[in-house]
Amino acid sequence: MKNLKILSFILLLFGCSNKNFSERPNIIFIMSDDHAVPAVSSYNGFLSNVFKTPNLDRIAKEGAIFKNAYCTNSICTPARASVLTGKYSNINGVFTLNEKISDSQNTFPKELQKTGYYTGMIGKWHLHTEPKGFDYWKVMIGQGLYHNPIYCEMGKGWSPDPEDGTGVKYEGYVTDINTDFAIDFLDKRPKEKPFMMMLHYKAPHDEWEHSEKYSSLFEDIDLPEPETLYDDYSTRGYGIYENTQKIGENHTFYEEETGHLNGRAKKGAQYQTYIKKYLRCVASIDENIGRVLKYLDENNLTENTIVIYTSDQGFYLGEHGMYDKRFMYEESLQIPFLMRYPKKIKPGTINDDIISNVDFAPTILDFAGNKIPSDIQGKSFTGFFDDSINLNWRQSLYYRYWMHGAHFNIPGHYGIRTKDFKLIYFYAKGLGYSHERYYPSENWVYEGNEIKDSNDYWEMYDLINDPNELNNIYDNPNYKKIKEELKNQLFDLKKYYKDTDESFPELYTLTKKYSD
Repeated sequence: MKNLKILSFILLLFGCSNKNFSERPNIIFIMSDDHAVPAVSSYNGFLSNVFKTPNLDRIAKEGAIFKNAYCTNSICTPARASVLTGKYSNINGVFTLNEKISDSQNTFPKELQKTGYYTGMIGKWHLHTEPKGFDYWKVMIGQGLYHNPIYCEMGKGWSPDPEDGTGVKYEGYVTDINTDFAIDFLDKRPKEKPFMMMLHYKAPHDEWEHSEKYSSLFEDIDLPEPETLYDDYSTRGYGIYENTQKIGENHTFYEEETGHLNGRAKKGAQYQTYIKKYLRCVASIDENIGRVLKYLDENNLTENTIVIYTSDQGFYLGEHGMYDKRFMYEESLQIPFLMRYPKKIKPGTINDDIISNVDFAPTILDFAGNKIPSDIQGKSFTGFFDDSINLNWRQSLYYRYWMHGAHFNIPGHYGIRTKDFKLIYFYAKGLGYSHERYYPSENWVYEGNEIKDSNDYWEMYDLINDPNELNNIYDNPNYKKIKEELKNQLFDLKKYYKDTDESFPELYTLTKKYSD
């Protein structure tokens, strides 16, 4: 007891001022890779009648579901860096898939660890350097493998190379193995301390290798198609025409089964194979989250444990005829975000406010009773769950994708999303964050992929009347006033987030006329 009092005093001294040490919540932050919103049945998307995620739905039913959660850079490594740091790419230094997160970057696990939390990281890390801020970690090297994955473990060496012998291969299916390691972490944690565990799944990242137990799922049925599977891209700029992540066209899977088909028939057939494989991977995620929730129930941890489920970014499940991500269109911008905390969050809470992945770190720190570092760019949304607090919350989101031309020929772009509108500026310049610098081996050049600076252009969407983003209204005179207001807001956000492009003269000159 004496040692606990001393520890509590130390925690107060170093920034844990809002909660008594013994009252601080445990935290489990679960993140998958490329999990699209329609593949969580509690969001009631186009797949919800045929595909159920009962354990994810349990988190929503017993806690909160966020209907307007977004990523700030729809690609794996930058998204993970933003989650950890609460900062945009231009501040945390992780712009593309290539950069390592600097050891000097502060993260919310480091802050929790300093104030007495026992911290752990299990699963997909994908930040190219040894995890920091954790009392224990066991992570896959790089993307990881679906079957018989290789892990590095704290105390046994770190390496980015799966072939150098540092990592250990484990037999089995990766989603099951990650959960085994997570439960082992929970079993072996010091019981006198609150814990924070990050559990990151590889699934449902391509190439969608599912567990054998789900091989017959959807075997005898066709799944619903999204409304925009056969989108012809009329009214849109050249970026969506020239991208090479289109199902059944430039970059395709399942040629052995569908190579004899053409056009619409081929796209439809490849979509069916793709979506079934994808959802079979999600089924394993849901099953294993059920195992984690059961562990909490059986060990009297449910009441005082925050459980968060999200994805690093969204993903196209055939919408606009595509798979993958990167574009600021809704399917890759929006992410699932479910949160349960019985002590603070009323069951069945539905939230429609705009949140993003830079808000996760400050919210977690706030719930834990930690002071939020002043350099964090996100905001805590714990006030959503307190009726006595009237939050002056943001009404818009800033997004930026830096990897011009890399991976499927998608132009560099940034934009703003409000509740009602979206404005996107495709500046289409590499700025040093393009294919030539980061992929000199040309591993990601597909047929039709030309890596070059291009002409800039704008797109704008009325999300109330056109939720599928089919009608670009940028040049529509009826929206002229709204367009100018959105441009002003966009460049205000760029200044606010310190993403002014002053270090890129070719872009700064191009856009200065819009921001003056």
